[in-house]
Amino acid sequence: MSLLVILSSPSGGGKSTVIRKLLKLSEMNFIYSVSCTTRKPRPGETDGKDYYFLSEAEFKKKIEQNGFLEWEQVHGYYYGTSRELVEQWLDQGKIVLLDIDVNGGLKIRQKFPHRSISIFLQPPSVNELIERLKKRKTESQQEIDKRLERVPLELARKKYFDFVITNKDIKTTVNETLDIIQKTIKRGGNS
Repeated sequence: MSLLVILSSPSGGGKSTVIRKLLKLSEMNFIYSVSCTTRKPRPGETDGKDYYFLSEAEFKKKIEQNGFLEWEQVHGYYYGTSRELVEQWLDQGKIVLLDIDVNGGLKIRQKFPHRSISIFLQPPSVNELIERLKKRKTESQQEIDKRLERVPLELARKKYFDFVITNKDIKTTVNETLDIIQKTIKRGGNS
């Protein structure tokens, strides 16, 4: 059964870590939907693996061509989900994992109400979130501050998600996420 699994959280909430761990579970038919972005790669990021890094002109052209299922401008950059790839994977019966901001996640959930589940990963506290962002050492303090400005909006939208998991411990969070996915598949989709 094909399924879109939407994982959203504030920056530093654990989306990418949960997805990396889920992808190691070979018994599941998971595939990761690599998003497109106009931001520059962080150290260690690879084009096509972490993101498709596009110029603003390339991104806007894709918007005009209806190439995204959803797109948003977040933290001063554009982010979007490839329509062609996601539709292809759903046709192949894949379980598509989406690491996506809250607005984009809710848009996809509306477009695919019976073929998707939305999971919001909530940090144990804002202080914990700040510590996680600092430990990543991938953004300047100015970029961290910009990300933190958006946290109240993101936390306020969690009520619109199917599930909310407080990400205190990554192993527990991965297990809870996997349990939600397996129960949804067993039911034959989200109803």
